[in-house]
Amino acid sequence: MDFLTLADVEVEGKGVFVRCDFNVPLSEDGQVADETRIRATLPTLKRLQEGGVRALLASHLGRPKGKPNPSLSLRPVAKRLGEILGKEVPFVADCVGPEVKSAAAALQEGGFLLLENLRFHPGEEKNDREFARALAGPCELYVNDAFASSHRAHASVAAIAEFLQPAVAGLLLEKEIQTLSQVMDSPGRPMVAICGGAKVSDKLNLIKKLLDQVDKVIVGGAMAFTFLRAQGLEVEASRVEEELTEEASQILEKAKEAGVAFLLPVDLVVADQCSPEAQTRIVSAEEIPPGWMGLDIGPRTRSLFGKALKGAQTIVWNGPMGVFEMKPFSRGTFEILEQVTASGARTVVGGGDTDVAVHQAGAAQKISFISTGGGAFLEFLEGRELPGVTALTRRPSVHG
Repeated sequence: MDFLTLADVEVEGKGVFVRCDFNVPLSEDGQVADETRIRATLPTLKRLQEGGVRALLASHLGRPKGKPNPSLSLRPVAKRLGEILGKEVPFVADCVGPEVKSAAAALQEGGFLLLENLRFHPGEEKNDREFARALAGPCELYVNDAFASSHRAHASVAAIAEFLQPAVAGLLLEKEIQTLSQVMDSPGRPMVAICGGAKVSDKLNLIKKLLDQVDKVIVGGAMAFTFLRAQGLEVEASRVEEELTEEASQILEKAKEAGVAFLLPVDLVVADQCSPEAQTRIVSAEEIPPGWMGLDIGPRTRSLFGKALKGAQTIVWNGPMGVFEMKPFSRGTFEILEQVTASGARTVVGGGDTDVAVHQAGAAQKISFISTGGGAFLEFLEGRELPGVTALTRRPSVHG
């Protein structure tokens, strides 16, 4: 890696701005409903705490569209983080301004202060330099530990590095980049990619890139119907991105030319509506009833995909096989998950829905690596530069 990490800098006694990813789900009563992302950044926080830093922790939560929204406050995160650390984490109801300066000045060495939702200010998503300067104000060092936000050119991810040098990677960000780079650059063979979820438009570039690197591609979820339509099938009310069928057809042709097995559903769980109370049937992919929609892969497909996973040495998975949140359409995702964990392969999972499914099944310990990123995970695997990584301070060149 050509950027600096926490191991490269002296942190003792410094004021540090830490970009975290605390974009966690909240329950109806305003409590943290899933603390996975909070726990993921604990190694970085503990390293900083040991170094006696005074750290300002910053994150976004949801999409408040540049103005305060009490239902998207990070106050519950401060409470839960304090409980996990066994030490109260003070919270300040803004992320810039005199109140932040005052609270930062009062911090003891080894102390943390959680700032309010960055996206309550329009300057965050606009990557505004003056907003970034204000965020940086009380600090001397920048640490990015928010891989899941690093594909966004936002003020706390990109512009802030102009005002805080060095700008370094936290332990989570470093681990994400290191692991994903190893998987893509030197995977064990055969390598299988599983792509699912709703929108093929989100993953076309990834699939194109993967055709040069993997041995098999498995496609499920709603995105499969654009490919089935590209093959000339009538998929009725199933979700299709019509404008992408031509591109999907080209991808199928490219896979054939490259000798990459490209597996699509051969049968489906179909329903007359997307509801837990829907009427359902299992039909072949060619025989969806008029007006019905495919909402999960069927038993023959589960068997076909399972056989394709046998013997794999590396499996990368993004996106569920169906509407797994509803019991009638959950079996495909969870059965493929069983096949993945039983494969003995090195397994890498990314994307919010896939992550939820893994944890819901209690299978997290059986997955080699679960990325905290969704969009960042996809863009990194596509080979695109992430603004939050390019903003980090480069290592000095060893040449010349």
